[in-house]
Amino acid sequence: MVDAMNRKIITVTVNGTTYEREVNVRTLLVDFLRRDLGLTGTHVGCEQGVCGACTISIDGQAVRSCLMLAVQADNRSITTIEGLGTPDNLHPIQEAFWENYGLQCGFCTPGIIMSVYEFLKENPNPSDEEIREALSGNLCRCTGYQGIIKSVKAAAQKIKQDEMVG
Repeated sequence: MVDAMNRKIITVTVNGTTYEREVNVRTLLVDFLRRDLGLTGTHVGCEQGVCGACTISIDGQAVRSCLMLAVQADNRSITTIEGLGTPDNLHPIQEAFWENYGLQCGFCTPGIIMSVYEFLKENPNPSDEEIREALSGNLCRCTGYQGIIKSVKAAAQKIKQDEMVG
């Protein structure tokens, strides 16, 4: 049994919705997102911050959610892969990955897309080398990364086009 000293009430805004939950102070953010909020798009890979499968955005920064406690996210804004688009209305990054075969099994894809989401805000016209560097913390065991790099470049173009239209 967990006593009151090991629990804390946190308030987080996830994908635009505010939640207030009581959590064990040792609960990892990735586990909170998956178990407490049912957002299973954030994957648990290595649980050591090496693979990048659990990458999310917190206050505009790409973060490994397996290296952060849920209590550290108190009063912060989180975006997960579920917050980017829907199956009927994909985010331009998701569209680019779909169209350019930037995924195979898909396990690493949510983390990669979340890393790319923040990266393209800072670097809207990246070179191949800059993309490789930005994704150096995201491991994919299925691809040779060429489809991923092509997808990131296509996503950058889609975002530019959307900004020109919108």
